[in-house]
Parts: sequence; C-alpha cells; structure tokens
Amino acid sequence: MKRGLLCVVLLTLIAGCDAFSSEPTYGGLSVEGFNYTPYNLDRFVITDKYGNRAGGGGDLMPGSGEGSLSCCYKLKGTDFTVKWDVYDQDKAMINPYAPIDMIHKVTEVHLPPTKVPGGAGERILGLHFYPDDHIEFEFRRDLSGTRIEYDEIWGWLDRTYGKQINPKGLDDAVVFRQTARIAAGGWMKYRLTDKRDLRWYVYYAMVVNSRFDEHPAVQKILAETKDNPGAFGAAMEKLPAAIVTELKSDKFEHVPTGVAHG
Repeated sequence: MKRGLLCVVLLTLIAGCDAFSSEPTYGGLSVEGFNYTPYNLDRFVITDKYGNRAGGGGDLMPGSGEGSLSCCYKLKGTDFTVKWDVYDQDKAMINPYAPIDMIHKVTEVHLPPTKVPGGAGERILGLHFYPDDHIEFEFRRDLSGTRIEYDEIWGWLDRTYGKQINPKGLDDAVVFRQTARIAAGGWMKYRLTDKRDLRWYVYYAMVVNSRFDEHPAVQKILAETKDNPGAFGAAMEKLPAAIVTELKSDKFEHVPTGVAHG
C-alpha cells in the first residue's frame, strides 16, 4: 500500500499535476522578464486563478532581460493574469526629482499544459513583453535568449553611422531609446525581429526618411520578404541609389501603411 502511494506521488511530480486536479502545476519556478517595449519595465506580478503569485522585474530598459532570479514560486493552471508597470525614461528625465509616472498594465496569458525540465532553481519561467502589450510565457533553463536585441541594433548604428543618427550630440542613452522606439515600431507594423532587418529599418527611419516604408518599392520589399528573417535587411542594404534619392528628397507617392499583423 505504501509503495503504491509512493508511486502515485512520484508520477504526480513527474507529470507536474496536482493529485486531485487535472490542471498542470509548476513548482520550484524562478521568473525572468524580457522587455521589448520602448519603455522601462518596472515590476510585474503573475497570478493564477488559485491565488498563487510570482513576481519579477526591476527597471529593465528596452531590450533587456532580468539578470537575477528569485525562487521558488508555484503556479497552477493554464490561464494567468500579469500586472505590470512601465515608465517613459525620457519623461522621467525632464524632472528627475518628481515621482515617476508609472503606466499600469494588465495582460491575460494562456499557457497550454507544458512539460518542464529541471529541478528547483533550474526551472525558469521567461516572460516576453512585446510592444503591443501581449506577453508570451516560455519555460527555459538559463538567462539567455532575448528575441529582440535593441542594444545590438543601436551599437551597430552608432559604430557605423554615429554622427548621422546623432547629429545633435545627444547622450547615448537618449539615442538608444530613440532607436528602441523605432525598432519597436518595426515590430508593431511588420513583426520584424531579426537584427539585420531592424538595423536597416531603424537606419532608414532615423537617417533617410521617417516615412521611408511608404515608398512603393519598400512596400514591395516588405511584402516579398515577409516571414523570411534577414531578407528585408539584405534588400534594403542594396536598395538602388535612385530610390534612396527619392526617399531623401521625399518626392515619391506615399502608400499608406498599417499594422501588418493585427
């Protein structure tokens, strides 16, 4: 009898479900946030419908992920509520002595039952915060794996086109945030995540023409390279000189753009 009960307990732990519930239970969780919004991500708290809570964050700038983890949390079920706060660093810098104007957000997340490898301290729940305010959960075993590298995009632009992207000699942090906002717009409109695609998207928007994507030739490239990471950047890198001239002069027929992915 005792041996049979022990087997049931072991099987329950392996399956990740409570003995008296068909819903998945995830124990021993650490939490990590990845911020792809153009704002600083402050605190976030995950709650399941049973009242279990897990939290993380801590002033994560655009494109960053949490470098430290807190353990150990338990979450249960397939539907979760995430309450999270962001703020605009540029607005905060206008008066650094004033209280920070936090923007409070709430996002519902559905997570199908998922098998989670590893033990306590190795089970990391990554939260990917996107510019349109949706959040994706991902179980992982390390702190790497950011999906949009704003810092890499800005670093390349600064090394390659420093004076062109920063003609006024602004602080690097300010220009970085400008880069992040434009890159976030590239994701919002066209779901661009590849660093080569976003390098050239931000370059053309910052240096050549903020409405460059309204050019018919650019719209054609966007349509032809959709769902092919890196292809948009490769095409824009080789954009014919005549089209670049049209973009710089802003003398072309503007095609209205919209959000391509809803």
